[in-house]
Amino acid sequence: MNHLRQGSDAHVDAAAHSDGDGPAIRLEGVSKSFADLKVLDDVTLDVAQGTGFCLLGRSGTGKSVTLKHIMGLMMPDAGRVFVHGKNVTELKRQELGEVRRTMGFLFQNAALFDSITVGENVAFPMRRHTDWAEEKILDTAKARLADVGLTEAFDKMPGDLSGGMKKRAGLARAMALDPDILLVDEPSAGLDPITGDEIDELLLGLKKKGTTLVMVTHNIPSARHVADELAMLHEGRIIAHGTAGELDRSDDALVRAFMRSESGG
Repeated sequence: MNHLRQGSDAHVDAAAHSDGDGPAIRLEGVSKSFADLKVLDDVTLDVAQGTGFCLLGRSGTGKSVTLKHIMGLMMPDAGRVFVHGKNVTELKRQELGEVRRTMGFLFQNAALFDSITVGENVAFPMRRHTDWAEEKILDTAKARLADVGLTEAFDKMPGDLSGGMKKRAGLARAMALDPDILLVDEPSAGLDPITGDEIDELLLGLKKKGTTLVMVTHNIPSARHVADELAMLHEGRIIAHGTAGELDRSDDALVRAFMRSESGG
């Protein structure tokens, strides 16, 4: 499997990205620096529609920065980012907002609003991005919470939830608008193994329904379970990519050591 390539020699003309059969996401020669620190260094990768893609790497290697580029929350110093064939680095604010509606984001700490109920947290993206009737918003919020096993949590406050329940509520909010793409930052961070496995199963269920998953994680068993393809970032560059089995057999000792760990980095 070779959907992911490193370097500007992998350039593809922008016209090719308008094809509906193309990748859901493509980063093309993306570089990003903060002061004198180069976080991403000429990164090119494709994420195929309806697949699970996992980005691995030690802390501070640019994994979360990559997710923010896909969301259009950061713009590269060089290179281009395509989502569903649209170059997000060139879109105007309204157009970027339309692309973002096709994506959900599950933050590492769930990032729920503490001052409103769990149900209102899930309803928030619908209130912000749609003109749906109140009944539809509330019905959809309840349905998304039911999808993650939190039917009884609708009227609770986030502070009343356990860590695992908060993560599931965050997933319900991320899926509120039924996005084609779900970006997930450290889904099992801070969770016990059983709860982490439950989150993995929820993500797998979404993938089976056709959602494209892009996951950042240190949890190697989770990555093996959820991802069809993995890539490893090190010092801003992709040093390995492929299936879990291919990374297990990498010529790079760092990659092999990472893949043998339970929680790398």
